[in-house]
Amino acid sequence: MKSIACISSSVIAACQHTSTCFPVHRALIRCSSVGRCTNVEFVSRTVVAQQPCGTGVRPFHSMYVNGAVVQQVSAIPLPTPLLLPEKRDDELTVRRTVRRVPPKTASGSAPHLSPYSPYTKSQGDATAPVNIQSLFEGDVIPELCSRLAGFPSNDRAEGLATLLGACVEFGLEAHSPLVLRLMKECLELLSKKDISVAQLCHLGEVAHALEGRQSAMVTEVLDSIGAAVEEDVVSPSEAVRVYSLLTLCYNPASQQQVLMLSTLHRHTQRLVHRLKAGQVSSILESLLKLQQRQAISLVLRLSHRASRVFKSFSDDEITKVLSALMILGQHHEELLTAMEKHLPGRLGECDPELISTVMEYCLLMRCRSEPIFEAVAENFVCHAERHTTLQIAKQIVAMGRLNYLPQCSAQMFKKLESILTTRFSQFQPRSLIEVLHACIQLERFPLNYMSKVFSPFFLQTLQAQGEPLDKNALGQLTQLHLSTSLECKHYRGPRLPYFLHVKKFSSVDQAFETPMDSLLYKRVTGPLTQLLGGKFYSTRIFTPSGYSIDVEISLDEEGYVLPLSQWEQTYRRMALCLDGQTRFCSNTQHLLGKEATKRRHLRRMGYEVVQIPFFEFEKLRSQKERVEYLHKKIFPTIFKFNH
Repeated sequence: MKSIACISSSVIAACQHTSTCFPVHRALIRCSSVGRCTNVEFVSRTVVAQQPCGTGVRPFHSMYVNGAVVQQVSAIPLPTPLLLPEKRDDELTVRRTVRRVPPKTASGSAPHLSPYSPYTKSQGDATAPVNIQSLFEGDVIPELCSRLAGFPSNDRAEGLATLLGACVEFGLEAHSPLVLRLMKECLELLSKKDISVAQLCHLGEVAHALEGRQSAMVTEVLDSIGAAVEEDVVSPSEAVRVYSLLTLCYNPASQQQVLMLSTLHRHTQRLVHRLKAGQVSSILESLLKLQQRQAISLVLRLSHRASRVFKSFSDDEITKVLSALMILGQHHEELLTAMEKHLPGRLGECDPELISTVMEYCLLMRCRSEPIFEAVAENFVCHAERHTTLQIAKQIVAMGRLNYLPQCSAQMFKKLESILTTRFSQFQPRSLIEVLHACIQLERFPLNYMSKVFSPFFLQTLQAQGEPLDKNALGQLTQLHLSTSLECKHYRGPRLPYFLHVKKFSSVDQAFETPMDSLLYKRVTGPLTQLLGGKFYSTRIFTPSGYSIDVEISLDEEGYVLPLSQWEQTYRRMALCLDGQTRFCSNTQHLLGKEATKRRHLRRMGYEVVQIPFFEFEKLRSQKERVEYLHKKIFPTIFKFNH
């Protein structure tokens, strides 16, 4: 395999000596996943190339010419012939040399070229003719191909893939004679069906870079990989490469590829316990790109594996894992446990983007984690200046919507007030509204900034952003208005114009209130009817402010329950909140911020709120127990009315 690396590097070395200003010394070497000699000499015919003009002194570098080390420096812009070693008649000689330091340009190190991205010569070198094509059109590549023919299939495939990668790097077209020759060699090699998966993936990547996913070579590669997947001979590292290749070449319309991907999912599930942290991150990222939401079992196992190797993740890998899980819509409780164990200690020095991603993940999964939220709040107090306004908004919004008030809340809101004061103009209008809305969910009322939000100028700015105000933005503004009206009666600033108020807070996305749990409703209505002696209640009532009430009971002045026909004599109203599981954080018995805000507002509007949570009602087994439970919940409230 080492010989193959040296042969492939011969082309690289020749190209490097063709022009000292041609920055390919690293990119080509990365075209293959195997180790390579860093500098080699090969014997070929003499090539004369005009050296490009330089404006400054170039650094010394070593090269072999006829077996001797020569120190070269170009200090003046003189076109000088560049002699490459003579080619012997009987063999192609490959020798190792000392490591070559890459030449630097006047402005610093040579620019980085990513693998398989064609090189484009800068305009400043337009007058410097560099005939790279001549190196590929001669006898060098054909000679290398003939030498590769004697190597094992895997070594030959790696060598051919490296040569094709060099062609891609130098921008050769897929229809050029040299590329066609190499592609033909590859297709002949693929027909033998004895190449390992790693080399198949390498061939597939360069073929896709040359011809796209419609390439005949890509099809052959995928067929060979499919056979290997069917035989269950793919290792964890090879599975990662296959997923990465499929993100480039996968065609959902191909039944064969769909079947192969499904088989790969099943095979990877059996390999999950062997995956390293970086491999877990790579596969989840590939599943996201492939839009594999239906691979629930695999995603859950990867999430479980992520909890086992969480300590080994880098900040970037954690961000990728959590971002993928958010979009794929899966969550494993053990992952949250691992996050609670390892994240608090590293938040102080981690990338702020990781913190905002963690909070976004917790919000989407409704995970109200005290260790994480406390660590985030403390970090916010100390390092909020390092965060962007969007990152700040994500952290505050998550705490508000999950109804978590940290122990350092006084310092946190003081820091937030300072940030809003100094960076108010940097916040996008929508982000600012979400931050203020999150504050009222935590019963913190930033009145100074509410007056700015309700100002005609801000509302005009909000409407002038090119997008019409959606219901969420209007709903948040309406709730801010209700908070100033119901909970901050001393507020004397601007108000939200009535025509911008939402008429109902219920919506498809459940942004402001969660619909009633129909199963819990069916379990409650029977015992409730028995308790009241009839259906003396109404369901799904909308209040004038826009909130919906699950079950409403009306009482007269003496505290008696009124039948529906006498509701015009109502003196008191009772709101029964049938709180199903979706109204609580997923891992606790704490109401979500939107539900807590709704109950506060209902009480301020004169309703007596009675909560019937699912975790209490589900424990009751008999009808008698349920009636007694409702009696204890409702009648003490009615008795309170009479006194």
